[in-house]
Amino acid sequence: MAAAALAPNSFLARLFRPFTSSTRMGLGSDSGSGAAASQTTIPDTAQKCTVAAGCFWGVEHLFRKHFGDKGLYDARVGYIGGDVANPGYRAVCTGRTGHAEALQMSFDPSRLSYTTLLEFFYRMHDPTTKDRQGADTGAQYRSAIFYHSAEQEREARAVTEKAQAQWWKGKGKTTTTITTEILQAGTWWDAEAYHQLYLDKNPGGYECPAHFVRGFPALE
Repeated sequence: MAAAALAPNSFLARLFRPFTSSTRMGLGSDSGSGAAASQTTIPDTAQKCTVAAGCFWGVEHLFRKHFGDKGLYDARVGYIGGDVANPGYRAVCTGRTGHAEALQMSFDPSRLSYTTLLEFFYRMHDPTTKDRQGADTGAQYRSAIFYHSAEQEREARAVTEKAQAQWWKGKGKTTTTITTEILQAGTWWDAEAYHQLYLDKNPGGYECPAHFVRGFPALE
């Protein structure tokens, strides 16, 4: 089937998106900026939040939509958690590099808390489906939180415990378990330029059906 004949928001359309190559800088977990290629000026007081929740197009779009004017300085899609230097999209899609499609955000902690971002993370995807979101399957689509400090690790584990007990435990005889990995952030690699702000540039483009904001009550 030709790519042009596919519905723009279908899963198959995602399979035909172009593969391009680019040179990108890897950023260590302790580096100052979350994205070397960003044109946004990010102050030294900014903090980083790095999460993986499936196809990074929709993850970026939802976080920008909800926090763009509430303390979010920037958000970049990229790859983290693998053991291959400078991975490209084609290699990550094989599942053999170990990387996850991820989002790295820089935010103002005086206006937007790390906990708020993590609670939204657990609202906007399904953390109970291991290595899968919707029809997207493979370790590159896993759910994960990559912390940048010991305090972030403590917050990540606390929010995850609450989300499991109050939001994702299942109902009746059906039980579900959060499979989200909580790991120290390693080297970050920006994704290719055409992935950045993808859904802003391509309205109606593919969005994973598992990506929507659940109407959960506030965590206690």
